[in-house]
Amino acid sequence: MAFVALITGASSGIGEATARRLAREPGARLVLVARREAMLNELARELGGATVVALDLTDPESPARVLEVVQREHGELHMLVNNAGAAWRGRFADSGWAGLERHLKLNLEAPVRLTEALLPLLRRTAATSRSGRGVCIVNVASTAARVSRPGSGAYSASKFALAGWSDALYAEERRYGIHVGLVLPGFVKTEGFPAAELVARASTRWLVSTPEVVAEAILDAGPGGRAERYVPRYYWLGAALRILAPGLVRRATRGGALTPATKVHD
Repeated sequence: MAFVALITGASSGIGEATARRLAREPGARLVLVARREAMLNELARELGGATVVALDLTDPESPARVLEVVQREHGELHMLVNNAGAAWRGRFADSGWAGLERHLKLNLEAPVRLTEALLPLLRRTAATSRSGRGVCIVNVASTAARVSRPGSGAYSASKFALAGWSDALYAEERRYGIHVGLVLPGFVKTEGFPAAELVARASTRWLVSTPEVVAEAILDAGPGGRAERYVPRYYWLGAALRILAPGLVRRATRGGALTPATKVHD
């Protein structure tokens, strides 16, 4: 039976790793979404074929375009992975509302609008699917959705919002046979989040994971039915400490040592 999965931000990093991992699933038919068409086409070729949709998800017309392609090419959708995102470092006094709005448009508004467009198709698939798999949505947030740091407040705000929305969406869509999972990666070495400062030091290298590990977590939080997964798993300790000892966490993060530089990526 076919298993149709759509991955955003699929041209590199976590999205690419997730596409490669899902391609090994029986009956997998992938829809790869990102801005960089050449990279998507190359990935599709390497995977033996996939539907490529090259566009900017912050464009208000993009969700309808994605829906049109998925309906025309596949007619059903079993898994939606909202992975595309980016971070631009900057303190609020310098970046202001413009910096926050920039993050919200890509990290919150884009996945919300795409999910809104695809939700009727996901519901229809859940009601009629004979693939033997459940229908699911996986939202890729960040450990920054639980613990914020100086210079990344706007990024954290967008991911905090994504995590909160995911919890509500899970409760709302469960009756329709749709599971909503959340993945919260910590430092992961990718094109957009190289974590070079952390990788360069033996004392912090252990904090950095790989896209392939996140891809496995996405399967756990999607078809696997897990509510949420931290990557690496022990990062849940930071989230727990934020609740149990917020003052301690603030003191530990206020110096900015755990806020490495980033660059934009899909």
